[in-house]
Amino acid sequence: MSRISSVLTTVVATTACVCASASPAAATGPVVSRGVTIPAFYTPSAELPPGNGELIRHEPLRLGLSLPGLGGRRLPGTATRLMYTSTDSNGEPVAVTGAYIEPSARWKGAGPRPLAVVGSGTMGQGDQCAPSLALERPLTLTGRTVSFGYETLAVYRLLATGAAVVVTDYIGLGATDRLHTYVNRVDEGHAMLDAARAARSVPGASVTAASRVGMYGYSQGGGASAAAAELQRTYAPDVPLVGTYSGAPPADLTEVTKGIDGSALAGALGWSINGFAQAAPVLRDVVEANLNDAGRKALKDISTTCVGDAILGYGFTRSSKWTKSGKSVGEIIAGEPAAQAVLDDQRLGRLRPTGPVRVVTGVQDDIVPHAQARQLAVDWCEKGADVTYKAVRLPNLGDKLLTNHLVPLLTDQGDAVAWLADRLAGKAARSDCGTLPAQR
Repeated sequence: MSRISSVLTTVVATTACVCASASPAAATGPVVSRGVTIPAFYTPSAELPPGNGELIRHEPLRLGLSLPGLGGRRLPGTATRLMYTSTDSNGEPVAVTGAYIEPSARWKGAGPRPLAVVGSGTMGQGDQCAPSLALERPLTLTGRTVSFGYETLAVYRLLATGAAVVVTDYIGLGATDRLHTYVNRVDEGHAMLDAARAARSVPGASVTAASRVGMYGYSQGGGASAAAAELQRTYAPDVPLVGTYSGAPPADLTEVTKGIDGSALAGALGWSINGFAQAAPVLRDVVEANLNDAGRKALKDISTTCVGDAILGYGFTRSSKWTKSGKSVGEIIAGEPAAQAVLDDQRLGRLRPTGPVRVVTGVQDDIVPHAQARQLAVDWCEKGADVTYKAVRLPNLGDKLLTNHLVPLLTDQGDAVAWLADRLAGKAARSDCGTLPAQR
């Protein structure tokens, strides 16, 4: 078995493409991504309703993994596909897709049924990779794309607690009118907070404006949940956020870029470049001036890939092969102050999060480096936040293979769900800020 093939068995991930293409929303026929026809539901209308978190449209969503339940209700719940409004990092209105699941499990706590907002780990940049589509089709395996809904286990464990769950596809993933902006903290944070707002309007939903809300995410999702916790106070004070789980958060993209370049998930660097090039023209100009023909071709192709495609097609590629000078993309950006400022603006930890937060990072993680994730916990503690911190200590399971990044997601997931369930039940959290300096 080849090295890349063995890595594919551990599919999971993190990070984000300079692609100029016609807007798919302008197409007269169905949008097709790597041979997968995207349902018409995912194409936004030209005009969006005003406001954030407004439900634009909805339809029943068949869960790909479910069982018959009592009284005709299927387990673990009844799902609805969503499209709702949000605001992107440039202040422009945008349509976001996702899914809401009303659980079959009864809520046994006090107050109305709470809501867990799930930000998925890295799925890719092609619209066929959208988390809501993965709930419907847990495995997409064709001759041109490979996508696996690995977050389904976490979603179902949250539903089993009696909490409702809403999953966001993030901005531009699924919705066919733009490219997914990947690890853009503002886009992700807004998408998660507005998903909480939209869930209240879903027909048949038991959550209300008074429902406690928790944020849940690992890897890309860990960065998204962290961003939501930081932005809630100013962007969505009406969302009663009571707890945030942030696993392996890409808090410092400069350091994360070093981790993914040349790794099994090297394609994620392309997703990042493409996303920020779309949102930040200054970075786009720098990258376009330095790409060679191979780089341009790679970034265009990467813009339609899912995690499996990226591993098979670009695993262990170094970005120096994509540039005219032979320098890495990270080195080029570091040498251009205006472009570096775009990444610096994405740094998490500069704002105090709302409510208690739980930060988890594997000490061997070399894809989303451990040190920068731990620093997020330190930064939040220094701002007076209520931080529960956990360093997952495992042996080195293979440099740059994704295993050091993936395994903590699985080994800690039960504790992560239990911690968030306690916050949704109104239980107080215990801060580790006093002992954090001794934890590495």
